[in-house]
Amino acid sequence: MRVPNGRDLVLTADLIAPLVDDPETFGAIAAANSLSDVWAMGGIPRFALNLVCFPDEQLALEVLDAILRGGARVCAEAGVAVVGGHTVRDPELKFGLSVTGDVGPGELWTNRTAQPGQAMILTKALGTGVIGQAIKKGIASDEAATAAITSMTTLNAAAARIGHAHGVTAATDVTGFGLLGHLRNIVRGSGVGAVVELAMLPVLPDALLHLRANVCPAGSKANRAFIADLVRWAPGIPLAAEQPSETDPELLASLACDAQTSGGLLLCLPASRAAACVDELRAAGLPAAVIGRFTDGSGIELHA
Repeated sequence: MRVPNGRDLVLTADLIAPLVDDPETFGAIAAANSLSDVWAMGGIPRFALNLVCFPDEQLALEVLDAILRGGARVCAEAGVAVVGGHTVRDPELKFGLSVTGDVGPGELWTNRTAQPGQAMILTKALGTGVIGQAIKKGIASDEAATAAITSMTTLNAAAARIGHAHGVTAATDVTGFGLLGHLRNIVRGSGVGAVVELAMLPVLPDALLHLRANVCPAGSKANRAFIADLVRWAPGIPLAAEQPSETDPELLASLACDAQTSGGLLLCLPASRAAACVDELRAAGLPAAVIGRFTDGSGIELHA
């Protein structure tokens, strides 16, 4: 929203169903996920409203208290004031935020302003969809569950700040459409092509292990079908190995379609600034990596 003679407004809303059993952790994940859109547009979140769908005939109100407590904790960490909200009775539990932020003149990022020759950086590891499914099935290791929860509750504030310092021109957060689905929006919106180096993707512990065992949410499978017409393999990549390893290109391509919750930012910036940007992101505790580049072509080409 353009504001005359001032900082423009960024407004967004998002809510999700639980990925974990602990209600306070769920509230924290949902809040971080909701705030992410503002950082993905280069803005700073300022105020939030709670959005809750709650089955009060099935769950005690103490569960709702814990969810809101988790959300409030994350908002406090982000410097965001929770100023109200709305709760409705619903047979399916969902929680999220409506967030208002602001962005300075010339600082707005969109998914339509990537440029040929730029590098793309992913700031968080992939695999929250797969690990979330493993958690629901009770087969996730403690290490994998902890790593996924830590990733989902890590704010994208530092990634946005560092991105601004290194000349990012376009960005998106990587959430429900997966890495390739959100990259599709950048490619189509910017009129560029993209090359993704699958071997460079940061990956959460056990994500490929579970994916190999076909532990995969339905949304991730739908994502792969959705982007199929835009994605092509580089010549000479061996596919469909009889006994795929965890570095098998097909497995990594499937992970690149995994539906993420509270994923990282995909940053588009001058190639000359990419290494320094990654160094600073990693110094801030993020498993960032340069995962590809933009070209004058069209579509998305996958390299092993």
